[in-house]
Amino acid sequence: MNPFTGLTKRRSGWLIPLVVFFGTACLSALVLAYYFSPAGPGRGQEEPAPTDATRTIDLSVGAKRLRIPANYILLASARRGGAMNEIGLIAILPELQGYTLGAAPDLTSNAPDSRVVHIVLKSGTQLLPEQERFERVYSTQLDDPKGKPGPYGLKQYGFRADSGYHDQDLFAGTTDTGPVMFLCAKIAAEIVSPSCMRDLPAGDGLSLSYRFKRAHLSDWRKIDAGIRTRLAAFSSQE
Repeated sequence: MNPFTGLTKRRSGWLIPLVVFFGTACLSALVLAYYFSPAGPGRGQEEPAPTDATRTIDLSVGAKRLRIPANYILLASARRGGAMNEIGLIAILPELQGYTLGAAPDLTSNAPDSRVVHIVLKSGTQLLPEQERFERVYSTQLDDPKGKPGPYGLKQYGFRADSGYHDQDLFAGTTDTGPVMFLCAKIAAEIVSPSCMRDLPAGDGLSLSYRFKRAHLSDWRKIDAGIRTRLAAFSSQE
């Protein structure tokens, strides 16, 4: 009698269910990864594809007609031109010029001092003017409504711990066009590349958002003026 016969029979009783279990688990994991992982190319989300080409693209966002050099336009599909509800642009500090091959590391690395400014023009979204948003939204959530002197000619506000903005600082300034307000991610060990964002109405039924690294907050006036200049130039070629 083979002394291993009994051991083989005992193993065969649980070996097949074990293989089936692991096979089912692996298949389930693949299905979950497919449906719940971030979308990649061909799965509903277009990847950024900047170009250094400077040909002019005719397009419209809502009712606003624009002519924009291709190297400011982030997505390849938007460079086909025509009507759209939203467009994403990029500009490179310090002069807010369009994309060049030399700026590729800034765009791909997401470094804390990246020179890329992300700009979004969108139609169909009604934003409150910044001063009104401060009074109606932000002021009720601040830890001190009076704020304190901040850097670079700005006033700085902090949010209460129970606020949805608790992980951000609010900076307020003034230009010849009116109030300017930036929400900036707080500087913290777990936030390796903090950014600042500004949202405002842009006229013609459009809203404007732009975002840059907090390391460049000292240039907030130059960034604001530069973006307004660029958008005016894109519009003046109608």
